Amino acid sequence: MMHGRASGMLDQETMKPRNLGETLGRLGSYFGRFWYMIALAVLFVVVATWTQVTSPELLGQATDCFLVPAGGSAFAQLAAPMAGSDQKAVSSCWLGTTEDPSTLSYSRQIIYKAYHLNGYTTPDLATATNAERITGMFRLILIVISLYVLGAILTGTTFFAMAWTGQHVLRSLRVEVFEKLHSLSLSYYAEHEAGDLMSRITNDTSAIEQAFSFALVNVFSGILLLVWVAYNMLTASLPFALLSLSVAPLMFLATIYFSGQARKAFRVSRKEIGNVNAELQETISSVREVQAFNRADENIEQFKEVNAANRDANVTAVAYTSALAPTLEALSYLGLAIVTGVGGWYLLTGDLLFGTTVTIGLVITFLAYVQRFNQPIQQIAVLWTNIQNAIAGAERIFTILDEKPAVVDKPGAKAMTEIKGKVEFNEVSHEYEDGVPVLNKVSFTAEIGQTIAIVGPTGAGKTTIINLLPRFYDVTHGSVKIDDVDVRDVTAESIRKQVGVVLQDTFLFSASVMDNIRFGRPDATDEEVFAAAKLANADSFIERLPEKYETVLGERGSGLSQGQRQLLSIARAALADPRVLILDEATSSVDTRTERLIQKAFDALLKSRTSFVIAHRLSTIRNADMILVLKDGQIIERGKHDELLAKKGLYYDLYMSQFKRQEEVEGASVQ
Repeated sequence: MMHGRASGMLDQETMKPRNLGETLGRLGSYFGRFWYMIALAVLFVVVATWTQVTSPELLGQATDCFLVPAGGSAFAQLAAPMAGSDQKAVSSCWLGTTEDPSTLSYSRQIIYKAYHLNGYTTPDLATATNAERITGMFRLILIVISLYVLGAILTGTTFFAMAWTGQHVLRSLRVEVFEKLHSLSLSYYAEHEAGDLMSRITNDTSAIEQAFSFALVNVFSGILLLVWVAYNMLTASLPFALLSLSVAPLMFLATIYFSGQARKAFRVSRKEIGNVNAELQETISSVREVQAFNRADENIEQFKEVNAANRDANVTAVAYTSALAPTLEALSYLGLAIVTGVGGWYLLTGDLLFGTTVTIGLVITFLAYVQRFNQPIQQIAVLWTNIQNAIAGAERIFTILDEKPAVVDKPGAKAMTEIKGKVEFNEVSHEYEDGVPVLNKVSFTAEIGQTIAIVGPTGAGKTTIINLLPRFYDVTHGSVKIDDVDVRDVTAESIRKQVGVVLQDTFLFSASVMDNIRFGRPDATDEEVFAAAKLANADSFIERLPEKYETVLGERGSGLSQGQRQLLSIARAALADPRVLILDEATSSVDTRTERLIQKAFDALLKSRTSFVIAHRLSTIRNADMILVLKDGQIIERGKHDELLAKKGLYYDLYMSQFKRQEEVEGASVQ
C-alpha cells in the first residue's frame, strides 16, 4: 500500500509535538465522529495487507506443487537431492495435502477452500501428468490474480474512506478556527501576525488532512506488512528468516541517518529561500529608488550571493535524499543475494539448513518476502515525519481554539436596549500591558446628539478611548456607560450593532460596490443602499463606474482613490444607521473637491447622532460640541474651539502646528 507520493516529504521541516497524548486524544475526538469509516478503512487495510503477505507463499506453492514437485519430473532432483528427503519436499506443498485441511492455518484454509472450489481434487503430485499440473497451476494463478485485484480495490477504497474522513475533519477544524478567530478580542490580533494565523487555518489543517488520509494509512499498513511478513518468514523457516532479515537493521539505521541529515539540510534551505524571497520583495518594492540612485548592479550582485547560498543549501539537502534510495536499494539487493546464494547452496548440496529442508519453492517464497519486507522501511520513516508535522500543526490549531477572549460577556448578560446616545466615561483607566497605563482616570460625559472631538499628540490614548466604547477592549479600572448602563453588563454584540465605526484605514472587500455598502446591514434593500450612497456623496462617482453599483472592486478597493474609498466607508456607516458613531478621520491628503464632498458627508452622518471623532480636519473641530485634549493618557484640556484657543495651552500649540495651515488653505480656496 506504499506509494511514491511519500517522496519529497523529507523537505518538510519537522515540528515535534510537545504533548503527544493530549493532542492525539483531541484529534481522535474529531475523527471519532466518523468511526464507522475508520473501522471500515482498518478492515480493508488488514485484508489488503493479507493479500500482499499471502501472494509470495502462493508463488512458492506454484513451484513446489507444479513446476518441480519432488519425484514428479526430471527436475525433481533440484527439489530433493538428498536420499530420503522426497517426503519432506512433497509435504511442503500443502495445497495437495491429504490430511484434514482444518490443521492448516486460517489463512491457508481460505486459500485451500478457494483452490478446491466446485469439488476440484488435487492430483497425486508425484504421478500427475503435465496437463493436470497445468490445470492445477492455472487455478492457483487465478487465485493470485484475484488477490492482487482484491488488494488494489481495497487499497483504493481505503484511501477514499480516509480522504473522505479527513476532508470532513478538515472542514470542521477550519470552521471552528474561523469561528474562534471572530470571537477573539483585538488584543489577540495585536500579538499575533495575520500570516501565522492564516497558516494555521490553511497549512496546518491541510497537513492534518494529508497525514491522516494518506500518511497514517501507509504507515499503519507498512508496519502491519513488516510484522506480518516477518511472522510468516519466522513460521515458514526460522533459520532462513533470520538469514533473510540480517540486513534489516542496516536498512533502519541508514534510513534514520539519511532522513535526519536531510531534514537538517532542508531547514537551512527553507531559511535561505526565505532570504531569497525577502531580497526579491524588497528589490521589487524599491525599484524606483534603485533606479533613481543607480543601484541596479549592486543589487544584482547581492541577489547573486543570496541565491548562491540557497543553491548550496539545496544541493546539500538533495545529496542526502538522493543517497537514501540507492543505499536502501543496495541493501535490499544484498538481502536478495543472501537468500539466493545460501538457498542455492543448500538446494544444490542437499544439506539441511539447521534442520530445514530447502526447496526451490521455499527460496522463491523468501525472495518475494524479502522484497515485500524492504518496501515499507523508507516510506515509513518519511511518512512518520509527516505525521509528526501534522500533530505539531494540530497543537498550533488547538492553541487557537483554547484561547480565551479578553472581552467576555458576563453570565446572564442581556442585550442592550435601543440606544438613545448618552455616553459617560467615569474614572476610566486602561492597560494593554500590565503596569503600562495608556489611559489614566479619564472622565467625561457626552449628551445625546453631541459631537466630541478628540485631539492630541501620537500615543496620547485617542484610539484607546474609541476602542473601549464598543468593547473591543474592556476597561482596566472605572466604567464606560451608555444610557447609564455599564457596557460590561450587556452583550458586546448588542452594543456593536448600534455603534458605527468609520476608520481612517478604509477596508473594502473584493465584492461589488453594493455588497460593500451593505456589509453592516446585509438585509438592506437596494433603495436604502442608494439613499446611503447619496447621503455620503458617493453616488456621483459610483454612477461613473463600468457596472455602477454592481462593479466588483479589487483587493482592498484597488482602482478607487483614497477619497472614494472614504466615501464608500461613510455610506456603509450611514446605511447601518447607528445611534453612536465613532469616526477616525483620515490624515491622507485628497484633492479639494473630494475633501469638500467628504466633509459634507461627515456633516450629514454626524447629524442627530452622538459622535466621537479623532479629528484631523479643522472644520470638524470647530463644529464639535466639546473638544477633549489628551496627553499621556489624561485629559488635560476640554471645551470648545474658541475657549481652548484663548487658554493658549496644548490645544493652542496643536492648532498653530497642525491646523493653522489648513485654515489658511481653506481661506485661499474660498477667495
